[in-house]
Amino acid sequence: MNTNTARNRAELSGKLTNVLDSRSLTNSHKRLAGILTEGMTILDVGCGTGAITRGIAEAVGPNGRVVGIDSNPNLIEKARQTHGETPGIIFETGDIYNLTYEEQFDIVTSARVLVWLSDPLKALKMMKSAAKIGGRILIADYNHEKISWEPQPPSSMLYFYSAYLKWRSDAGMDNAIADHLPDMFQKTGIEEITITPHHEVTKRTDPDFQTRIGIWADTASSRGVQMERDGYITENQYVIAEKEYREWMIQDAKSLTMYMLAVEGVRLL
Repeated sequence: MNTNTARNRAELSGKLTNVLDSRSLTNSHKRLAGILTEGMTILDVGCGTGAITRGIAEAVGPNGRVVGIDSNPNLIEKARQTHGETPGIIFETGDIYNLTYEEQFDIVTSARVLVWLSDPLKALKMMKSAAKIGGRILIADYNHEKISWEPQPPSSMLYFYSAYLKWRSDAGMDNAIADHLPDMFQKTGIEEITITPHHEVTKRTDPDFQTRIGIWADTASSRGVQMERDGYITENQYVIAEKEYREWMIQDAKSLTMYMLAVEGVRLL
């Protein structure tokens, strides 16, 4: 599969764009939040609607510089409208495979982005190039093969989820990328690698439980349309998966754990 297939499948639509707006630096990119200091320069790759990027800009302050890039011009436009007034922030439409920055940033980061790429190693090399010598590269991403629901959701959702993983892997995406990142960092020549587990756990007692566990219902409704078009599922199957999952969320669901790691390293050369 070529990069265009992965790019087309990664395109966000429908209810899933709400997820981007609900994220924040402290909740959604915790390791980055812990290492930011005043005056830093940061490149946020795959910034979406800019919710996390804004948090980065607030953390580094007006003397810092934060650039958020995304390949989707609609998301960049929304980011500019919502967060463009924040001091020190710039949003640009850009391609992760063709970053134009050389040795410019203290930290180059992405969260939940490489899992959508067919050539994540190339992207990582570009991110390394954008970091200053001595700068850090920090990636937070999932292993979708290690998701865990308590109790198990309806079989219609498990069927949808399995079709979803196949639809992704057939486009060249790595469903288990979190666990492959350390090796990719080594291959790219990034050194002093550290790994911080950041599994996203949501429990019924959490105030935003329904929203967060509902990501898979939103995925069924949004990605289901694409997957049907690509021949991986029928409309009936994804509609039933969403409906039964939403009922399960209200009646039975106790927790959801999304396996996530933050992997970082330093560019020494």
